[in-house]
Parts: sequence; structure tokens; C-alpha cells
Amino acid sequence: MKILTGNDLRSGAVTWWNGSGWSLFVDDAVDVGDASNGSEGAEEILAREQAARRVNAAYAIEASIDASGHVRPAHIKDRVRALGPTVRRDLGVTTADKTGWDWVI
Repeated sequence: MKILTGNDLRSGAVTWWNGSGWSLFVDDAVDVGDASNGSEGAEEILAREQAARRVNAAYAIEASIDASGHVRPAHIKDRVRALGPTVRRDLGVTTADKTGWDWVI
């Protein structure tokens, strides 16, 4: 699975491509795959969105869906970007009532 991430130009917040726009929540991310099936691929989406100045420093990453149904970035850097600080869970993007978010490290 390949997903897109970047930063919101106004706030600097980490964002994830949801198929029609940018979301603050990694679980909203959709698989952009590649353009081999005739659909718009990651590179086309990134070029269009950056040219429209909706996102900054966007790039494609590998991810998977875990057993709980959450989108899980493959690299530790992007896991931290998805959920926020690892030392202060109360400062993260997810709400306190969510469970199954113990995969950062």
C-alpha cells in the first residue's frame, strides 16, 4: 500500500491524502498505488497538489493496514508523524478514547 503525506501550508500540521483532499488523520489515508491501472498515480497527485499550494513537502510512503484496521506507516519516522510525540501521548493527534494505537515503536 502506498499513501501520501505532507504538511499543511498554513498550520504546518502533518496531513494525509484521503482521495479528494488532505486529512489530519492517518486512518483517512487512501492507497494511491501506481498509475499502471490508468488511474492517477502518486506522482501526478503530488505534482498537482503542490502546484495548487495545498500541501508542502509531500511525498509517498509505504504503509499497511494492521489487524485492527488502522493505517500503519512502514517507517518509524512516519509513524511518529502520524500519531505525535512518543513521550507525551496527551499531545498526539489521536483522541484518548482510541485503542490499538500502540504501534508507534
